[in-house]
Amino acid sequence: MRKDEVPGSGLKSGDNTENKYSFSHRPRSERYEMGKQLRKKCPRSSHSKWKAPANRHDPVELIIESNKDRIPKLIPLRHGRMARSPFTFYRGAALNMASDLSGTPVSGITVQACGDAHLCNFGGFATPERNVIFSINDLDETLPAPWEWDIKRLAASFVVACRNNNLSEDIAKETVLECARSYRENMKVFSEMKTMELWHYSLGSDQLTSKLKDPELKRRGMKRLEKERSRSIAEEIFPQIVQGSGESRIIQDQLPSIFHWEGRSPGNISPEAREAFSLYSKGLPPGINHLLSRYELKDVVIKVVGVGSVGTACWVALLMTGDGDPLFIQAKEARRSVLEAYAGKSVYPNNGQRIVYGYRLMQPYSDPFLGWTEIQGGRHYFFRQLRDIKISMKVETFGKAEMPKYADWCGQALALSHARSGDAAMLSGYMGTSDTIDQSLAEFSLAYADQNEKDHALFMKAIKSGRIEAEFEE
Repeated sequence: MRKDEVPGSGLKSGDNTENKYSFSHRPRSERYEMGKQLRKKCPRSSHSKWKAPANRHDPVELIIESNKDRIPKLIPLRHGRMARSPFTFYRGAALNMASDLSGTPVSGITVQACGDAHLCNFGGFATPERNVIFSINDLDETLPAPWEWDIKRLAASFVVACRNNNLSEDIAKETVLECARSYRENMKVFSEMKTMELWHYSLGSDQLTSKLKDPELKRRGMKRLEKERSRSIAEEIFPQIVQGSGESRIIQDQLPSIFHWEGRSPGNISPEAREAFSLYSKGLPPGINHLLSRYELKDVVIKVVGVGSVGTACWVALLMTGDGDPLFIQAKEARRSVLEAYAGKSVYPNNGQRIVYGYRLMQPYSDPFLGWTEIQGGRHYFFRQLRDIKISMKVETFGKAEMPKYADWCGQALALSHARSGDAAMLSGYMGTSDTIDQSLAEFSLAYADQNEKDHALFMKAIKSGRIEAEFEE
């Protein structure tokens, strides 16, 4: 079956969303059986295999390809961050894995995929009611694609992370099995929910931490939640990155991660940035546009973020009210999804719009300041708050107790996102109630983690030989 087909609909993944899931009007039992029948064409055990094909793309060349149109002076910094370990390499090599996954078996069920569903792209954030929920929080690569691509990238990331933390192969396999089991079993639960119940369902952080059996893990989890709820992130980071007083508030440079454009003094905002911000604000819903209008744009800087995004044009805007209340808005360059070459082009002409749509579809609640625009030169951007209440998991510190539990959370979150955008009954029918798919994903993940280590070694060799340049931070 072609990877862009939606079983039973006669449509492809790029077709209009309004008609795309018309097969969902059929009874749940019928859709569950449709998924079950797909096992004949794509056995669940077939997902266990990973062997690099003879014509596999050079992994270093793919990294070089992914650097296209990035800010040239930041590319060595990206390479330096990726070089730290196989784990950081994996985080930056989304295009490499997309290329590899395109040749693996797919059942034919399409969802709105994250496109880069590794374990560091999940976390907690606040709803408008100030409740903290857990979900995917990075959707730069989102696109309709096979569901298998997301769960395989997530599962393999746990093996890579376990090895990075010096955990045993047994713990790594146990962790992947927990992730896959959670995804499969929660998909069944979601498939039995009423449509509106599923749409408004979210994974509350209180709900997740309360189920922790280890008293110490539960205590630490609750303490972290209380700490995050009690603080205003904008006010907390304000004194750390802002200097000056009154009308002259500006963001201070913190090289190499935060800096002003060349030729632009602090507070001297370029006409292009002002125009982009104006176009973005005009595209917001009227109520949010009115809220944003209470703030005045004070300064704009480049901010180097993460691993995979390093070198893309990402900037942060400082806005303030007349009373000195700060708001930080982040603008991230929206490039083509790494999945596009393998899953088809987005139906949206603006990649920022593609990403915003993905957020609204895959997250139970999304940032009210989400928006998009295009500036001169054809660069696409999407906008969001830099931070509100946001809880990033310190996975580099996880041991044998934390890692499997976190895998359970991520499996639940990914299942919910896929159930919102795809057909949970069909997915549940395909996976079934046995652990066949769990075992297959574990075998694949262990093999792909080996591949990732080989690719990292080739990457390091390319740096040492001078084929590519790397800049290492202290």
